[in-house]
Amino acid sequence: MYRTGAAARLAGLPVETLRVWERRYSLSDAQRSERGQRLYSAEQVARLGLLKQLVDQGHSIGVLAGLNREQLQSMLGLDGQARAIATSPARVLLVGAMLSRRIAATGQAALGLDVRGHCATLAQALALPRDVGADVLVIEQSELDDTGLAPIAAAREASGVAAVVVLYRFCSSATIRALRAQGCLVARIPADLSELALLCQSALTGHRPPLQEQPLPPVAPPRFDEEALGNIMTAAGIRLDCECPRHLSEILMMISSFERYSDQCAHRNPGDEALHARLKMAAGRARVVMEDAMEHLAITEGLPLPKVLN
Repeated sequence: MYRTGAAARLAGLPVETLRVWERRYSLSDAQRSERGQRLYSAEQVARLGLLKQLVDQGHSIGVLAGLNREQLQSMLGLDGQARAIATSPARVLLVGAMLSRRIAATGQAALGLDVRGHCATLAQALALPRDVGADVLVIEQSELDDTGLAPIAAAREASGVAAVVVLYRFCSSATIRALRAQGCLVARIPADLSELALLCQSALTGHRPPLQEQPLPPVAPPRFDEEALGNIMTAAGIRLDCECPRHLSEILMMISSFERYSDQCAHRNPGDEALHARLKMAAGRARVVMEDAMEHLAITEGLPLPKVLN
């Protein structure tokens, strides 16, 4: 069962849109958790995906809301093969030691998967069995860059599958675009493995749920500018034998400089805007931690603080 956020993401819907549809049109008889949260079955999520596709084509949600899944599929022109894909276990080959262990621990049948073979690393993927009836090659790579493009393409060719799902934790926007250009469905490694079967079905049917980027949390503005850090370094050189204030000031200057640089990159390079926004956020978080340390150090050693901190 999927909570509202996961169901919306898999169907390619904003969460708020799904909530409005439920409130106005009572789209599904979703169950409720003990805490009152809506829970959607895989069947209901698949129907939501069909509704999203038809609304994108210009149909009215008010008209579609009363139709069953078969009627929606008929409107989209899905053939019998596509319908069978959506209702049968996904026949997969797995690449990734952790992914294989997680699926084994949960049970492939419970996840809607039919695992036909697996290996631990991408380097071993060329040895995966070819004639075992697998439809999807699922590749888990925690850190993914452009060096993985050729091995992934080779693994797809060797396995003879119809579709490839690539799961990652960290990956550049350029690499994601390149993989999508190769026809791969690319997504972050799901915390809930029950999403994997739907990703496989999406890869096979060609309906790829868009990644919903989580909004970046705000980061506090800088407390120490370069002038303030310079004052601390000067005072520490006069009063103290310890080099820590100077080292910490230099670290803060470098982190703050990288934070500003990432912000500039985000504006100069629209293609990698999301990546550089996250780099800026990471630098900002590191700056906040180091500013806490600098404030504590300055107070302890009696060093000058910026006026905003006095």
